[in-house]
Amino acid sequence: MKNSVLFVLTLLATIQAKAYQLPENELITPENPPFTATLIIDELHNPWGMAFLPDKTILVTEKSGKLIHWKSDSKTFITNLPKVYNRGQGGLMDIAVHPDYTTNGWIYFTYASTEGKAKGGHTALMRARIENNALIDKELLYKAAPNTTKGQHFGSRIAFDDQGHLYFTIGERGARDENPQSLQRDGGKVYRLNDDGSIPDDNPFVDNTTAKSAIYSYGHRNPQGLVKHPRTGKLWSHEHGPRGGDEINILKAGANYGWPLVTYGINYDGTAITPYTEKKGLEPPLHYWVPSIAPSGMAFVSTDTYAGYGGSLLVGSLAFQYLERLVIENRQVVRREKLLDGLGRVRNVKEGPDGYLYVGVEGKGIYKLTPKK
Repeated sequence: MKNSVLFVLTLLATIQAKAYQLPENELITPENPPFTATLIIDELHNPWGMAFLPDKTILVTEKSGKLIHWKSDSKTFITNLPKVYNRGQGGLMDIAVHPDYTTNGWIYFTYASTEGKAKGGHTALMRARIENNALIDKELLYKAAPNTTKGQHFGSRIAFDDQGHLYFTIGERGARDENPQSLQRDGGKVYRLNDDGSIPDDNPFVDNTTAKSAIYSYGHRNPQGLVKHPRTGKLWSHEHGPRGGDEINILKAGANYGWPLVTYGINYDGTAITPYTEKKGLEPPLHYWVPSIAPSGMAFVSTDTYAGYGGSLLVGSLAFQYLERLVIENRQVVRREKLLDGLGRVRNVKEGPDGYLYVGVEGKGIYKLTPKK
């Protein structure tokens, strides 16, 4: 019996070691990137989310619970926000503008909320309008449950598709064995709503009476990147793995992305989570990182504003403090570049309506990447 146990443990360790030895594309630091980085919004502690208004001004969220409107090179703090549960990785998180903002004025944001009976908090989605530098017409569209005092894995990013559906992510809140594989529980999911918070009739689990009908996909760990592909319209996400195994995924309705049944990562103490990196019926990642880069923020370059960058995918790294550019051909990463190396923990990256890239860096602020002439 003892020998059998030893054999299984050795097999697990060998499989995990092989996962760590899988070939990765070499990370290249270009000598002369086609931009210069200029700090345009300074003195920000954790610029979690940003959104661009039609008048070319910017809304920026601070995780601590502040919403900033940057215009005319100055900051205005928006008032009348909901109570924010600022704990660990949770707080005021992502923000997005309705595709038809000029007509309806709606903004959407995710935040950690204490609403509910249990102690602690969980991720919530709200929409509101801004009038006289204050939020009005606030509507709570979704509040995950139950609350927990754990400080990890709140998610949370927001994106719209071409049909006006709203997607947002919630991490598994540190309950890996309970939440991500259960359709009856919040956490470890990507959700899909209509813009008013109602459930689309074609959501994948809308006819499952025991499932949460807002779920679009499940089996996620902590997704902190979500973006619509500018050409295909498909939603792409990335998520934090444990020790190794951060992932990029293309989202499919009703798909299971495997956490924690499959992963390229291991526990933080070095032990195996599972012997499997893939299983039938579970969606494999398009790309994974070993070791983890701790990805946050995600943007496609949809223009030729920066020489040679059109079509690239950009991902911020919290762990190694750089911006990564990935060149993808036929759903394969064929080139990786390290940009803004050492500038700081890159929390977010966005392509603005002007075609320029904007990068949020913790402890510094928002940088604008100006193309070189």
